Amino acid sequence: MEGMTLIGLLAATLTTIAFVPQAWRIIKLRKTDDLSLTMYVLMFSGQLCWLAYGIWMQDAPLILANVIGGSLSGTILAFKLFLKQ
Repeated sequence: MEGMTLIGLLAATLTTIAFVPQAWRIIKLRKTDDLSLTMYVLMFSGQLCWLAYGIWMQDAPLILANVIGGSLSGTILAFKLFLKQ
């Protein structure tokens, strides 16, 4: 595996894992009032764009990171939109 691919995988892993504590907290507490809706709309949209780009470029780190990250930020966004506070 090339060095740059390893760096890409490491970056993908770290930035994706960053969403786990927030998603876990929201699922556990069912509380999203302190979260920015705009931030999660932009993040989720950006991750979908990065996913499309990764698929187009056939770049495994981009695809993997944005499938997982998009799932996590999409979950957070869904809770923000649909959870009755």
